[in-house]
Amino acid sequence: MSGGGFVRLPGGSVVVALTLPSPTAEGHKVRVLVHSVNRARALTRLRNLGLRAVYLRGNAHPPTLDEITAVLHHPDGLLWRTAPQETVELWHPIRALLRPVRPDAARA
Repeated sequence: MSGGGFVRLPGGSVVVALTLPSPTAEGHKVRVLVHSVNRARALTRLRNLGLRAVYLRGNAHPPTLDEITAVLHHPDGLLWRTAPQETVELWHPIRALLRPVRPDAARA
């Protein structure tokens, strides 16, 4: 089950934060931030990227002020980093998480 929450901004848009299992590393979790017009649109953006089983149930873990600032200053409005935050790690664009794994071309 993913933990998450949302914050409605003064302009009417929302920032949704979800903690999800990592699609690339078994047993790891990632914190994903989405800035969108509403909660439904934010979840649809994630589902369209291939994260099909994404749901927001409740508001137990809303985004922090630092997370809101990070996602508002990113042009795509979609960011992620590993969770729980054990080291100092910067936010990454969502395409870095969902990038297909390519075999090493140097070996061939």
